[in-house]
Amino acid sequence: MIPAVVYAIPAFVLLVVVEVLSYRFLPDDDERGYELRDTATSMSMGAGSQVIGLPWKAVTVIAYAAVFTVAPWHLSPASGWTWVLLFFTEDLAYYAFHRAHHRVRVLWASHVVHHSSLHYNLSTALRQSWTPMTTLPFWLPLALVGIPPWMILLEQSVSLIYQFFLHTERVDKLWRPVEWIFNTPSHHRVHHGSNRVYLDRNYGGILIVWDRLFGTFEPERERAVYGLTKNIDTYNPLRVAFHEYAAAWRDVRAARRWRDRAGYLFGPPGWSPGAEG
Repeated sequence: MIPAVVYAIPAFVLLVVVEVLSYRFLPDDDERGYELRDTATSMSMGAGSQVIGLPWKAVTVIAYAAVFTVAPWHLSPASGWTWVLLFFTEDLAYYAFHRAHHRVRVLWASHVVHHSSLHYNLSTALRQSWTPMTTLPFWLPLALVGIPPWMILLEQSVSLIYQFFLHTERVDKLWRPVEWIFNTPSHHRVHHGSNRVYLDRNYGGILIVWDRLFGTFEPERERAVYGLTKNIDTYNPLRVAFHEYAAAWRDVRAARRWRDRAGYLFGPPGWSPGAEG
């Protein structure tokens, strides 16, 4: 099955062009807009993620199908309640995946790619990891409760398409009830901010209610400073894709104790011996 997000790529590219033109004809000094090399890197990362992601999707389908076959029951796609269950469980799985990929360094090494841009625009949404292998375990429980694999894949694509539109400074805060329930550009700008108050906040996919429930929500109060706490200062796609793996490996090799080696891999980003997580 070809993920639905692949069919959306032409629309993504067209909308990036539209947003670029909006900055050209309606500039805003408070917004960072686009920078050619940064945008080219984001596009390259997105293209690479699709090339790698398509064959990996076959592995994912096999894994989901294997778990689905041993599920105690199989839910019917003809039932509306199955789709309701899918919506909420997939979004919760995304929250768990996203939070883990910010709090465990070996997972962060994959996800850091998406946060490496100093700009925040629709092209940033396309700056995706080239190591999708870390995502698989988080959605397997959906197959175990009897949701057909094709439905899981479809809802994952719906979530990714929704999240594309969150990556913009051109949209201010929305109607308060929408901001309270759904993830919005305002909430996601917080997530991409390297400001201390914004670190490790707003992990939601479509819904923001998980962050409110689990204590990771932060409203947009001050202007977000985009990028990493230690920026990598490169537009080289290979370095963007693998720089944190290389840094983690250097730390592991330099560590003297196995406990410290484990900390460098499985502790939070920035962990060091004696430091608090």
